[in-house]
Amino acid sequence: MKSEEVIRQRSGGTCELCGGTDALLVYAVPPQDSADAGNSVLLCGKCRAQIDKKEELDPGHWRVLSDTMWSEVPGVQVLAWRMLNRLRNESWAADLLDMLYLDEERLAWAKATGDHENDGSVELHRDANGNQLFDGDSVVLVKSLDVKGSTLTAKLGTVVRNIRLVPDNTEQIEGRVEGQQIVILTKYVRRQG
Repeated sequence: MKSEEVIRQRSGGTCELCGGTDALLVYAVPPQDSADAGNSVLLCGKCRAQIDKKEELDPGHWRVLSDTMWSEVPGVQVLAWRMLNRLRNESWAADLLDMLYLDEERLAWAKATGDHENDGSVELHRDANGNQLFDGDSVVLVKSLDVKGSTLTAKLGTVVRNIRLVPDNTEQIEGRVEGQQIVILTKYVRRQG
């Protein structure tokens, strides 16, 4: 039986962290050399988005860790430990973290990404009004911009459709203005719609 089948059978068709059933996918808990049933878990879309810091951390969503942190699955234990550390400013999460025991090998795995050193804050692409931006959004320029290396001026009110988020810089997006692909600072755009 393939490891994905083992994981789906083990989980009973629900997220192994929260019990949700939406957008379930197998998640290989980083870092690892090769994925197998012990170091991979079945996660819902909401858990994946918050683990990968693509969505604001919702402490209420993670209260269920009081039950799931006791799982026998190493990957579930490691993810529970990491998320409880990110939520450690919540008193209930600090209490659960004090109760959760990981052997030396699993604790080293849990600490390997350095995620436990971060707080619960998430760096997201946000427009001038603080709204979260997503790949494929349409935005409106809130300031006229001179495009470096070009004679093009992107005028105030210009709509830029189907933007792409710059992965390693939350202050930049990419989009087409007058047929030219440009990088735009998020502080100069407003999400449309």
